[in-house]
Amino acid sequence: MTTITTRTVSYPADGLTMISHLALPAGTERRPAVLIGPEGPGLNDFQRSRADALAELGYVAMAFDIHGGRWFTDPQQMLARVTPLLADPDRMRAIGHAALDVLRAEPRTDPHRIAAIGYGTGGAIALELGRDGADLRAIGTVNALTTGRPGEAARIGCPVWAAVGSEDPIMPAAQRDAFAAEMRDAGVDWRLMVYGGALHAFHHPPVDHTVLPGVGYHPRHARRAWHDIVALLAECLPLTE
Repeated sequence: MTTITTRTVSYPADGLTMISHLALPAGTERRPAVLIGPEGPGLNDFQRSRADALAELGYVAMAFDIHGGRWFTDPQQMLARVTPLLADPDRMRAIGHAALDVLRAEPRTDPHRIAAIGYGTGGAIALELGRDGADLRAIGTVNALTTGRPGEAARIGCPVWAAVGSEDPIMPAAQRDAFAAEMRDAGVDWRLMVYGGALHAFHHPPVDHTVLPGVGYHPRHARRAWHDIVALLAECLPLTE
């Protein structure tokens, strides 16, 4: 296993002090970098471990905070914070740009070779960065088929890979169709993977508290989705150019 270095990074965004997790690969040279957005409850050890796994592959990776250091275990409290956030593209973009700026300023980051991936709310933020014209090499989302303001998807300048469970009641077939139509009409290079039999947040291991209805872990598809994300990065953000 490659030796990596990790540390927390703090910065202001959305009126909060965000506490994100940065993972650096071995060495001293600049590397391509990946921004990782967490699902609605917030940043936890699972997403931190994803940053670590990408650093072990050779990427600079930062799993970013969206709730000022808080991880919600009460679904209703989480919805009270997330629902208005998801309805406000400018707030999502501000949170995303604040994290992206920190990642870009990291001395180990190649500032011209950055991708954004995200899960749920974090995926919606990654998409809004694209709709805002952020300089990204790829966008990957799981459980985040959110649509944006009319016409703004045309600003997305990189491939988009999106994934969802076929049985996800939070991202149902109508939402899949709306997302596909937005990407198609904007001329985006996009892909949509539907994992059969999976619910919402199928990628996340079980937690020891109440979750929203329609949420459930699917270990086989979780492994497949991670494999597909790594393949997206290998295609669009190769470690050597």
